[in-house]
Amino acid sequence: MFLKRSNLFRSFVGLLVMFTICVAGCSNTTKDQENASDKEKTKVVTFSWPGDIGDLNPHTYFPNEFFSQAMVYEPLVYYGEGGEIQPWLAESWDISKDGKEYVFHLRKDVQFSDGSPFNAEIVKKNFDTVLDNRKQHEWVELINQIKSTEVVDEYTFKLTLNNSYYPTLQELTYVRPLRFVGEAAFPDSQNTFKDGLKSPIGTGPWVLSEYKKNEFAVFERNEQYWGTKPKVDKVVVKVITDGESRVLAFEKKELDFIFGNGVISQDSFQFLKNSGKYETKLSEPTATRTLLFNTNNEATKDRKVRLALNHAFNKQAVIDNIFYGMEAKADTLFPPVLDYTKINVDPYEYDAAKAEQLLDEAGWKKVQGKPFREKDGKELQLEFLFNSTDNIQKSIAEFVQGDFRKLGIDIKLTSQESNTFWKTAFQGKYDLLFTSTWAVPFDPHSYLAAITTDSENGSPDYTALLGLPEKKEIDQKIKKVLLTTDEKERKMLYTDILMTLHEQAVYLPISYQSNVAVYHKNISGVDFLPQEVEVPITSIDVK
Repeated sequence: MFLKRSNLFRSFVGLLVMFTICVAGCSNTTKDQENASDKEKTKVVTFSWPGDIGDLNPHTYFPNEFFSQAMVYEPLVYYGEGGEIQPWLAESWDISKDGKEYVFHLRKDVQFSDGSPFNAEIVKKNFDTVLDNRKQHEWVELINQIKSTEVVDEYTFKLTLNNSYYPTLQELTYVRPLRFVGEAAFPDSQNTFKDGLKSPIGTGPWVLSEYKKNEFAVFERNEQYWGTKPKVDKVVVKVITDGESRVLAFEKKELDFIFGNGVISQDSFQFLKNSGKYETKLSEPTATRTLLFNTNNEATKDRKVRLALNHAFNKQAVIDNIFYGMEAKADTLFPPVLDYTKINVDPYEYDAAKAEQLLDEAGWKKVQGKPFREKDGKELQLEFLFNSTDNIQKSIAEFVQGDFRKLGIDIKLTSQESNTFWKTAFQGKYDLLFTSTWAVPFDPHSYLAAITTDSENGSPDYTALLGLPEKKEIDQKIKKVLLTTDEKERKMLYTDILMTLHEQAVYLPISYQSNVAVYHKNISGVDFLPQEVEVPITSIDVK
């Protein structure tokens, strides 16, 4: 009897254990399914950038990237389509009759990503830390014009200028340096330029959640964001310096989209477009690709040499063979569609014979049996500096090297990654520099203003143009055009400045550049924003 009860008990226990395992298993399966379901609900998009995002400080420059700063920090006003200045962190503003006082009425529903308040006090604090380092920011003429900042009340901020300055609102839209960090982001010294931030705290739609220098950055949606929230939950930015590697990663679906200028070659863009597998877009022209000549160096100091180089450059061949006709030939420093930039010039057309004549007149003669021209026993060698992470610059630089050799000019190519490139450019250690204008909202006024100052965060053009006899006169006219309130005089001054720069041949405009976008068919919302430097991450969605 006992044996029978024992066997029954064992059978019961066995069944109980099996039931428990089954229940536990089912429970775990349910949890796994729930976790999988949660993962499926999380929307993540991935793209790449040629360099690191930097330390995400809106009050500083390199190695920070415009696009990542714009993800986290916001302006008082926004540069909208067609140049319309739109309310942003300021919902409205008043301007005094003399144009010297701006009173901004701030939104009351904004807070920083750490929950701290956005108000006039923190606006003033941000302005003041920027103004404490005026020299670093004086390429922005507004910085030079600010006389005082004032908290009128909790949500009212007043800016007083030394003079009426017509681009004031336009310059307040810039991604840097006049955007706002939260109180907890300030270092103990309160000087954000010299000592950096404790953490990147902004009011923008994104928050940095994970970061590994020179490898990747992960941004999560700011759930406290006051505006329209992003459609995806996370953005992963991978650092990929090489364009072909970027294309390969995209084809392998390691990247959801490619966006920007120079991030891939035009060859690659055409290949991806023609494959029919992906969506592709090309923006309207934004800025001018150009070569800048260093007027301080022996050869390029000579206007005849600069003219010769302009005539020696076969723009149409570049546009046909490198750009596949996607970009229009540029004959002026700025696209003529911008305010004050349409000027009537005699373009420097491609003319190899004219180039040779000018080089002869400049004293650079061909020597029998030698490949390169000489003057006083010295070969005509020009150092051409370009950005190694820009795939288009590399292609054009190699084209120039081959084409100029036919005229007896030895082009030494020097490629450097972004940070080193800009340091070398500001030091003036080159003869030819590959650069571009800045696009809206910077062109033409801020680009020209930067020519007048040696601010290390402005433009290498200041140093490059120091060898011009007309430099002082050009600077005076630029400073005058920024402050005049007479529209007729302003137009005349801009025309005079741009005509002088053209006649001096210090720039070699190549083409009017565009942004490219390539994305997988499950991605939507990829469009071009008014500021060329911004990536449309907030509007992007993934199926």
